[in-house]
Amino acid sequence: MHRADLLNYLKNHHTRYMDEAGFTVRATAFIEQHSDCFYRELWPAHVTGSTWVVSPDRSRVLMMHHKKLDKWFQPGGHADGDGDILGVALRETVEETGMDDSQVRLVSEDVFDVDIHSIPSMHGEPQHEHIDVRFLVEIDDSLTVPGNDESHEILWINLRDVLRYNNNRSTYRMMEKTRVLRNLVTHNSARQVS
Repeated sequence: MHRADLLNYLKNHHTRYMDEAGFTVRATAFIEQHSDCFYRELWPAHVTGSTWVVSPDRSRVLMMHHKKLDKWFQPGGHADGDGDILGVALRETVEETGMDDSQVRLVSEDVFDVDIHSIPSMHGEPQHEHIDVRFLVEIDDSLTVPGNDESHEILWINLRDVLRYNNNRSTYRMMEKTRVLRNLVTHNSARQVS
């Protein structure tokens, strides 16, 4: 995936959330204007990739307590020049969870969520924005998730408790999208039984 591919992904991403629709428009304009959008050295913003990790039944979400920012987030990180943002998101997930890539299943190649958020100034870097493109993945929640040294802790969290760990708007959006998916999984399972 290159910049044109990412722009196509964003063009095909539809959301019922007004804030996310605005982020998608802003992200598209920024990416169109900056051929170097995948480099972390680009200020005032750059593209990052992350995943929203759910259990097979969609009842739990995997979150990590990020050491650098001291907050709970989904796995993800910088592209460092890699224009394949889906590949970046998956690579970061494998790296940050400590799972083998065969244990991380991409649910859909469609963008799951788009968010633009501010990162505070730290370690000599100025305050800037991450244009975070997110994809939905599934990991078997019965497996041990070792994590890595980028987080204090990594936990499976019941969907109903996610906002106790991170109550920002983008986490709420992804949680609500997961509730819809969970209802679909439950509904389809019930139809197969009857």
